[in-house]
Amino acid sequence: MSATAPDEVRAPDDDVTWVPVCALGALAREAGVPALVRSEAVAVFRTHDDQVHALSNIDPVTGASVLSRGIIGTRGDEVFVASPLHKEHYALRDGRCLDDPTLRVAAYDTRVVDGEVQVGGRRPECPQ
Repeated sequence: MSATAPDEVRAPDDDVTWVPVCALGALAREAGVPALVRSEAVAVFRTHDDQVHALSNIDPVTGASVLSRGIIGTRGDEVFVASPLHKEHYALRDGRCLDDPTLRVAAYDTRVVDGEVQVGGRRPECPQ
């Protein structure tokens, strides 16, 4: 097990290191913010019902770090963020592109502890 960096929190009963990003109240509903989590560009989103999701902030089509600036919407029961560049829709739940099955962005575990948004590890089914 590696040492935990000063800005990371290790839960006592698991091996996941959680990185604090911001207070939930500082994250507007239906919006995203960029964050640097373990040297990775991550976009953290809060939905209208206070669910928090995290995806890679890198648009896979252009390589630009912009997904946090996208518009949150829904398609049926699927909540997504639309890339601000080419408007592809990425599911907040798992990062898959709803428009092109060959595209995907990494998704990360999230949680809110005492009003603080934290990002955990990259989900295993997600690309590097």
